[in-house]
Amino acid sequence: MNPADLEHAAALLHQADLLIVAAGAGMGVDSGLPDFRGNQGFWKAYPALGRAGMEFTSVASPATFQDDPTLAWGFYGHRLNLYRATIPHAGFGLLKKWGERMAHGYGVFTSNVDGHFQAAGFDGQRIYECHGSIHHLQCLEPCGGHIWSARDYAPQVDNDACRLLGAAPTCPHCGNMARPNILMFGDWGWNEGRSAQQERRLHALLHKAQRPLVIELGAGVAIPSVRHFGQTVLQHRNSRMVRINPREPQVASTRDVGLAAGALAALAAIDALL
Repeated sequence: MNPADLEHAAALLHQADLLIVAAGAGMGVDSGLPDFRGNQGFWKAYPALGRAGMEFTSVASPATFQDDPTLAWGFYGHRLNLYRATIPHAGFGLLKKWGERMAHGYGVFTSNVDGHFQAAGFDGQRIYECHGSIHHLQCLEPCGGHIWSARDYAPQVDNDACRLLGAAPTCPHCGNMARPNILMFGDWGWNEGRSAQQERRLHALLHKAQRPLVIELGAGVAIPSVRHFGQTVLQHRNSRMVRINPREPQVASTRDVGLAAGALAALAAIDALL
């Protein structure tokens, strides 16, 4: 990392009145979470699916819950257990500390479904999970607009086979199978009500700010939800950006900063200058 770029990032933090954290899958790598970067990365995390030649896009699909529910819940049950057991890395705490110093605090936009911003102590009212959350469930049908917490569900999974051993959760309203309240591939049944409320709250927060700073972390271009959001804030909110990405750190303006590093290393380096 270039020392001048780090100094520039620290200066942008001093000038901002609202911190917007925009986080993609790379944010969780320093916590030890797998990065499903291409089939090889996915199959390394789930060897049984690699042996079967199943791609992430086919497993992470409502159709798999219909066709092979023990596989679908084996995959999502494993992820639920993993995310519950994993401690968010120290970079989360640095971002929270910086945001709490600003006049309007912080907001979070994330494509991650792991709930780690909440686990790290971020205010849930300031988080927008654009793809939903594995910690919430909905009916597979769906039978209505119901979303409920997954806290009472403890999946038993054969991790080697990626198969659910116990019972799948059911909808308390109709008794059919439940699924995670996550936007999957080829998904026309996702209940977006919870995420839509989060979106409205985040946009209301942005309206209050005069000098928001977007710190984007681990957001690639393959699924550009996070990058698109950050660019929209830059275009319409008089914002600046610090982009942290080990492979794709480029920024469009010299007024912004791109750091070719992992999330934790870059955040710690910036914090040393504050």
